[in-house]
Amino acid sequence: MERKGKIILIGKGVILGYLFMLLEIFIYSIVLAYTSVPESSIGTCVFVFSLLSVFISSSLVCIKLKENGMKNGGIVGFFYIMLVYVFGSVLMGNFTLTSQTITTIIFNILLGMIGGIVGVNISVK
Repeated sequence: MERKGKIILIGKGVILGYLFMLLEIFIYSIVLAYTSVPESSIGTCVFVFSLLSVFISSSLVCIKLKENGMKNGGIVGFFYIMLVYVFGSVLMGNFTLTSQTITTIIFNILLGMIGGIVGVNISVK
């Protein structure tokens, strides 16, 4: 696949990740509203939802690309979390790097890489 096509596909994958995240948060908000799940679980659930979104979107991107799953999946994870961090920092007016932020960035890139590997291997079969 040509370079421009790969970039567009990776961009679509990042957007798809955000759509998955919105769906997961919507479902979770319903669960919070109608069950006794404590609100203290929000941080952990958002972290897990982010990882799940990156995994799914990077897998789908790499199914179509059929090559370099680790690299392309890592790129999807990197851009997904960097956009979240930049927009969140701008909205909050706070550009600090904490150990939690670094951990989140690393885990999203790693899950993107794993999702990319899974996606390439699914496309081979």
